[in-house]
Amino acid sequence: MQIPVDILKTHPNAVIPAYASPGACAFDLCPIEDATIEPGEIVRLRTGLVICVPEGYTLLIAARSSLPRKYGLCVPQGFGIVDNDFCGPEDELLIQLLNFTDKPTEVKKGDRVVQGMFVPIVKSQFQEVTNLSNSSRGGFGSTG
Repeated sequence: MQIPVDILKTHPNAVIPAYASPGACAFDLCPIEDATIEPGEIVRLRTGLVICVPEGYTLLIAARSSLPRKYGLCVPQGFGIVDNDFCGPEDELLIQLLNFTDKPTEVKKGDRVVQGMFVPIVKSQFQEVTNLSNSSRGGFGSTG
């Protein structure tokens, strides 16, 4: 299944994402700028792209599997969530990275460091209750 996605290049070096293989569920994203990321530093790198997430979807941004091994970097918040109303002409997608090593690391423009995936969403209708019928399980790690 394919969904139409509007995308605006805000910089001439921006790379329009593409799926690397027919079975790929995510597409790579890369920065339009070089960066030296110091140990413990969090940076936000420009992509030069505004990606308009279709109604009923969210765009998840996650690290590529090579990011920790090749660069010593991670996405500090685990993964990013891009809402469908983050789509104005100045709502450029940024790549947030953390250097978790004890040495500076280099990222070059065009390096494929993160990946994006469109995921359908379902919104909840929350209902406050006065009690719950299930028993408590004990919190984190409660199944062993």
